[in-house]
Amino acid sequence: MAGSNRSPFPKPDANLPELTAEERATYEWQLPVGGLGELGQRRLKGASVLISRVGGLGGVVALELAAAGVGRLILAHGGNLRPSDLNRQVLMTQDHLGQPRIESAVRRLKALNPRLEIVAEPANVSPENAARLVAQADLVVDCAPLFQERYLLNREAMRQGRPMIEAAVYDLEFHLTTFLPGRTGCLRCLYPDLSTDWTRRFPVLGAVPGVAGSLAALEAIKVIAGFGEILADRLLTCDLRVFHVKMLRLHRIADCPDCGSV
Repeated sequence: MAGSNRSPFPKPDANLPELTAEERATYEWQLPVGGLGELGQRRLKGASVLISRVGGLGGVVALELAAAGVGRLILAHGGNLRPSDLNRQVLMTQDHLGQPRIESAVRRLKALNPRLEIVAEPANVSPENAARLVAQADLVVDCAPLFQERYLLNREAMRQGRPMIEAAVYDLEFHLTTFLPGRTGCLRCLYPDLSTDWTRRFPVLGAVPGVAGSLAALEAIKVIAGFGEILADRLLTCDLRVFHVKMLRLHRIADCPDCGSV
């Protein structure tokens, strides 16, 4: 693919934070990665990423971004931890049952990376907080299970000019793509109508959001650091039951209510 799929990160490099000696030591294994280097690492440090839901899928995204050195995470997740969450939500622990999931997520992420700045929103994305949350981020990662939340986040990301990575899992399948305001279509272009089949509860093995979340985190790292090819205008799907991978071309809808005027 041509380099046109690359997404330069919007922050001016002149304003990026420097790396400390501790950070150079922490990231010495990834600094030599082709295309990343010190500049890419500084871009990660200077980035703010909003993750909608930090359960099975978003929790892995948050964990990998914290490990990679992203400087600031904005996490939105409501509700208390239940036993049924523990098969897949890697930021949660048994001793936190009945308590807010966002608290467990923050604790685990800070234990991994104490330098990480976290903005914790103890609620899911809603009409009341969507604009405020997106405004704090440079990049959005959508891991919400319900289309109502996903559409809200998509509309705000397009309106505010924020790239958005869209990730979803079901059973042993996952979907992954990236939307760039003004350059690609958006979630509403991909799914024009609200799905009546998609519900909060669905079949899933924890290893599936583990795979999908790692790939979504890698996509975020590439978008932020500005290297490699990203999934702009492309939808990656995989059925892990049979390891069947497909790459589908996406198209922008000219009169899309969410991105048509962007």
